[in-house]
Amino acid sequence: MQTALGRKFWISMLIFGLMGQVAWVVENMYFNVFIYKMFNASAADISAMVMASAVTAALTTIVMGAVSDKVGKRKAFMSVGYMIWGISIISFAYIRSIMLTIVMDCVMTYFGSTANDAAYNAWLTDRGDSTNRGKIEGVNSMMPLVAVLVVFGGFMSFNLDEHSAWVTIYYVIGIATTLIGVLGWFIIEDDPGLRKTEESLGETLAYSFRPSVAKSNLTLYITLLNFAVFGISIQIFMPYLIIYYEKTLGLDNYVLIFAPAILLAAVATVFYGRLYDRIGFMKSTMPVCAMLLAGYAILYFTHALAAVQAFIGSLLAMTGYLAGMSIFGAMIRDNIPEGRAGQFQGVRIIGQVFVPGLIGPAIGAWVLRDADMIVNSDGTESFMPNAQIWSAAGIVIVLLALTLVLTMRNVRKEA
Repeated sequence: MQTALGRKFWISMLIFGLMGQVAWVVENMYFNVFIYKMFNASAADISAMVMASAVTAALTTIVMGAVSDKVGKRKAFMSVGYMIWGISIISFAYIRSIMLTIVMDCVMTYFGSTANDAAYNAWLTDRGDSTNRGKIEGVNSMMPLVAVLVVFGGFMSFNLDEHSAWVTIYYVIGIATTLIGVLGWFIIEDDPGLRKTEESLGETLAYSFRPSVAKSNLTLYITLLNFAVFGISIQIFMPYLIIYYEKTLGLDNYVLIFAPAILLAAVATVFYGRLYDRIGFMKSTMPVCAMLLAGYAILYFTHALAAVQAFIGSLLAMTGYLAGMSIFGAMIRDNIPEGRAGQFQGVRIIGQVFVPGLIGPAIGAWVLRDADMIVNSDGTESFMPNAQIWSAAGIVIVLLALTLVLTMRNVRKEA
C-alpha cells in the first residue's frame, strides 16, 4: 500500500516544482540563446557560463542543504528563496555584456539552488517513503520538460533577436517566481517528523563527505557516480539544443516540432516512474539508455528541414532524459539516510549538476571547436553547432550502460 500524501502536498509540489523548473529552463536553455543572439557568444562563452553556474549550484546546495537540516526547516528557505530568486531574474533585463551575464547567473543560481536544489529537494525527500518514491519522482521529473513546453509556448510570440523581448521575458518570469514564493508561505507544510540536527554546522556540512559515511551508504554514492555520467551526456548537447534546431537544422518553427515531443515525453515519464516501484532500478534504467541512444542516432542523421525525423529523435531523447531523471532521483532518495535529507543534497547536486556541468559543456565545446561560422546581418559572426554533439553524447551513454552493469549489477531495490 502506498502512503497517502494529501492534496496539499501535491498542489505545493506541482506549483513549486513547475515554477522552479521554468526558472531553470530560462537559465539553462535561454541564457545561452540570450548571449548568443545579443552578444554573439562563442561555444567557449556558453561553456564557461554553464560551468560557473554548476560550481555555484554545487557549493550553494552543499552549504544551504546542511543549514536547512541544522535549523530543521524547509518552508522558510523555499518561500523566501523563491522570492529573491525572482528578483534576481528581473535584473537580467538590465544586463549588456557576456561577463556580467555570467556573474549574475551565478548570483541567481545561489538563490535558486538555495530554494530549489537544497530546500525543495530535501522537502520532497522528507515527505516521501519507499512506497511512493517512484510516483513522486515520476511527477517531479516530468517538470523540466513541462517547463520547457510552458516556456516555448510563452516565447513563441516574442522576437528573441530584439532586446526588448528579453526585458519582458525576464520581468514576467521574475515576478511569477517571486509570487510563488509568497504563496508558498501559506501552503507549504514541513514534514511533521522534521527535527533540527544536534551536530555543529561544521559537522553537518562535512557529514556526507566522510569516507565512513560513503562506505556505509555505498549504493547511494555508486548511484550518484552513474547519475553524473548520465548528466554528462545530457549536458553535451543541452546548452546548444535550441541553437542547433533553429540555426543548424533551419527549423524556424522548432517549437511546433519540439513541444509535442516534450508533451508526450512528459506524459510517458509519469507512468515510467512507477516502474521503479515495481521492477527496481536496473530493469528500469537500461531501457532509458536505449531510448537516449536511439534518439541521439536519429538526430545525428537528421538534416535540414527534416521535421518528422527531428520530432521522432527529440521524442526518444527527451523521454529517455526525463525517465532517467525519474529513476535516478527515486533511487537516490530511497538511499538517503532518514533525517539527513538536507545534508545529502550537496552530494546529490555534485552528481546531478556539478560534474555534468563541468565536463558535459567542455566536451560539447571541444567537439564544436571547428564548427562552421555564419555572418549575421550586423556583420558579426556566430558558430553553427553540428551533429557531433549527438555522437559525443551517444558515446557517453554507451559508457553509462557499461558502468551500470559493472557497478550496480548486485544492487537491488525492494519493491
